[in-house]
Amino acid sequence: MTEKTLAEMQREVDRYISQFKEGYFSPLSMLARMSEEVGELAREVNHRFGEKPKKADEADNSIEMELGDVLFIVICFANSLGIDLAEAHDRVLNKFNTRDADRWTRKNVEP
Repeated sequence: MTEKTLAEMQREVDRYISQFKEGYFSPLSMLARMSEEVGELAREVNHRFGEKPKKADEADNSIEMELGDVLFIVICFANSLGIDLAEAHDRVLNKFNTRDADRWTRKNVEP
């Protein structure tokens, strides 16, 4: 599988959504959908790493697929609001590298 940039993923999702008359959901609907997807991810993580085993009749979802669903709705949300996710990522990483520069214990890196 080839690597994709965030911009490519945003364009790909936009092409997919653009084929439907309904288009993107409203921001509140997308937030609700995102909450649903994060809940499904939490359920899978709890089944795999927590104390709650799956019931015998439960679907065999995966953490990978649930993360994919979360990523899809994040891209939809960004697209609907005209947000460039690569730019948003750069701004957030800059924030972590400045504001939180000394917050965590760095690993010793030998030259």
